Amino acid sequence: MLDDKPRFGAGLSLAVILLLASPAAAQTTLIRAGHLVDPSTGKVAEHQVIVVKDGQIAAVGTGVAVPQGATVIDLSTSWVLPGLMDAHVHITWGEPPPPVMELSYVREGSPLRALRGLWNARSVLEAGFTTIRDVGNEANYASIDLRRAFERGWFVGPTLVTTGKIIAPFGGQLSGTPPEVGPFWRFEYIDADTPDEMRKAVRQNIYYGAQAIKLVCDNSAYHCSVDEVRAAVTEAHSAGLPVAVHVMGGEAARNVILGGADSIEHGFELSDELLQMMKEKGVALVSTDFPYEHFKAMMGEERARKETSALMDRLKRALRIGVTIAFGSDVFTDLPGRTRADMMLDYLDVWTSAGMATAAQLKALTTTAAEVIRVQKSRGAIAPGLAADIIATPENPLDRAQALRKVHFVMKDGRVVRAPK
Repeated sequence: MLDDKPRFGAGLSLAVILLLASPAAAQTTLIRAGHLVDPSTGKVAEHQVIVVKDGQIAAVGTGVAVPQGATVIDLSTSWVLPGLMDAHVHITWGEPPPPVMELSYVREGSPLRALRGLWNARSVLEAGFTTIRDVGNEANYASIDLRRAFERGWFVGPTLVTTGKIIAPFGGQLSGTPPEVGPFWRFEYIDADTPDEMRKAVRQNIYYGAQAIKLVCDNSAYHCSVDEVRAAVTEAHSAGLPVAVHVMGGEAARNVILGGADSIEHGFELSDELLQMMKEKGVALVSTDFPYEHFKAMMGEERARKETSALMDRLKRALRIGVTIAFGSDVFTDLPGRTRADMMLDYLDVWTSAGMATAAQLKALTTTAAEVIRVQKSRGAIAPGLAADIIATPENPLDRAQALRKVHFVMKDGRVVRAPK
């Protein structure tokens, strides 16, 4: 667990402190990597040299010469791998348990949400998550403004892929609101109940800066039709954006799969038939496998036990069938004394308990997540031409995924964010 004290510059060498204080583009850095992990294959290359220039990886290998004037970082006893990714976060949203969604709409405006996002992003990045996808519940496009602040260099944060407002059938993710209150959920949602409304909602999000689209398709007795999903997917894909869909199972999930969505978020009630359809059609599962303690804080012990059992059953079946799984946490309940990053890493225990191989966990946290988020051409591996998003641990994460709780080095776009003491 991370503490609340700023780490930047603490216990670092003079060379690394200078690297922290300077723009990545002005630096050439050489990293001596004792064990270089490739999550896409599960293989390890020994005694590698990584050259980072202008924020990108310039060279990787054993016979790489030390560039003149380069800053040298010695990770010769560490396990080095690409930065971690989370495909399902709510970085600007947080509630003490038990969470009451409606309260955040009427008590917190976009500026406060953005500041919470900045706070959470700090712990997330220092823990090794260098890329995250925010999937809504961000007030009035607060995550998009936060992303722009990172892109302009005002703050150091993870690469933030944003979906804008969640698109859903009438009512968003609420139900039973008195008509006198009015549709206040539109602070965070866009109502869309026809193919044309879906297309318009997608365009609105793109206009305001979304880089992906998020639908919620089954939060009420009514759910999205195939034609409605397909309209949103066609519009998003035409603009080069992927579509992620919150759906649990049943006919709604079938409609999502047939409508061409890129990923199903959650899918706790997916049948074997639907999981097989996902595999055949290349629909990824962002599984958001909540740990029991998280469920307990949200809904109490009895229901938490039932939900955890059902979730574990779905996860094991998805692994057996061979569905593509990408890491997504969906953390939004803030537990006392826990950082957002610490809670995200709790999900590794669930995967381990379900029998998910450690190498598969690493791949879901890096390579597969990069493909689902659609950043694989720029980041997600340690290879020439890609962004220098690099982390390291003192233990082998291929032996034990929980070694990722001990990340002691983080580089983001060529800039050192955290270094061994």
